[in-house]
Amino acid sequence: GAYYADRANSEWDCDGKKVIYLTFDAGYENGNVEKILDTLKEKEVPGAFFVLENLVRTNPELIRRMNEEGHLICNHTATHKDMTTVDREIFEKELSDLKNAVEEIDGCTVAPYYRPPEGRFSQQNLDWACELGYKTVFWSFGYVDWDNNAQPSEESSIKKVIDGTHNGEVVLLHPTSKTNAAILGRLIDQWRDMGFEFG
Repeated sequence: GAYYADRANSEWDCDGKKVIYLTFDAGYENGNVEKILDTLKEKEVPGAFFVLENLVRTNPELIRRMNEEGHLICNHTATHKDMTTVDREIFEKELSDLKNAVEEIDGCTVAPYYRPPEGRFSQQNLDWACELGYKTVFWSFGYVDWDNNAQPSEESSIKKVIDGTHNGEVVLLHPTSKTNAAILGRLIDQWRDMGFEFG
């Protein structure tokens, strides 16, 4: 199965609740992943972190913290290849290498959720992921937040994110973004003022 929320169905009923799912694609640490975790802890909000092997190997303490603070550690592959171009053997290796790296950290496991790098996928990829026990997770809101040399302004980013809010929203944020680290607390407060809970 694959999961996303269609903005055309922004009023769909999430068991009668207004729910937002915060997801983060994390390949490395530049000081901002830790700040994102600090904010999530302060606001008592869960997140799903789709991680790459580089982050797991170089910053195992962050992976351990994600686990201890109740976040999901999810599979974004080991090396961020375009998975539509690889064969079954490499596809499996990308997912298993990431899973094994996480599980080398005491007490940590990978949740059964996979996000393809850059959102590139094929029907075959969806089938392979399913056969490996993963649900493929996309997103229903994302914005240009990943270029550290061209970070958007805080105020324009808050407006863009809030304007894009919809029920059942799967938000994609890059936790390496200085802007996201600065605005996440305010975003969470605004979403709560709008009546949203966090799944």
